[in-house]
Amino acid sequence: MSQNIEIEFKNMLTNDEFLRLIKHFNIDLTKFKKQVNHYFDTPSFSLKAKGSALRIREKDTQFEMTLKQPAEQGLLETNQFLEPAQAEYILKTGKILEGEVQDAITNIIDDADSLEYFGSLTTDRAEFDYKGGLLVLDHSYYLNTEDYELEYEVTDESEGFKIFSELLDELNIPVRTTDNKIKRFYNRKREGL
Repeated sequence: MSQNIEIEFKNMLTNDEFLRLIKHFNIDLTKFKKQVNHYFDTPSFSLKAKGSALRIREKDTQFEMTLKQPAEQGLLETNQFLEPAQAEYILKTGKILEGEVQDAITNIIDDADSLEYFGSLTTDRAEFDYKGGLLVLDHSYYLNTEDYELEYEVTDESEGFKIFSELLDELNIPVRTTDNKIKRFYNRKREGL
């Protein structure tokens, strides 16, 4: 198991802004790698109600289960690597295997046994070091929707905010309120119901 605090800034992009960033940073399109986020919650969205989210991220043949929950600063992530067969079992049954993630889930909700698989969001992602943080360009598609996003992951919140704001300003990209991927996925799923 690993736990870490995630501090990141996000901004939605238009397709034109996304392409402008690729050009600005001279990103080779082969640097974009595919990942799939598989999302879970209870039918009554118990995790969401606690400001938390559970996913299994699939990259190539590797699977990592992550619970994100609020922390004093940023989000606390509890991570657990899975074998492909374990991930397949969880995706089919919604049953979380014993381990650190299951322990963390049962500490925040009472109905962990009713978790179920809600669906997936696929992202083509390029990431690279930028001024002491990690800059991430995402093109995501899910539920007949696609969107573009810029993220900046840092360890120092105030310095990261300054650098991220300066980058948006330099490239004339307006600041946009940006929900995280799971919230965008759930909002789109709700619209489709």
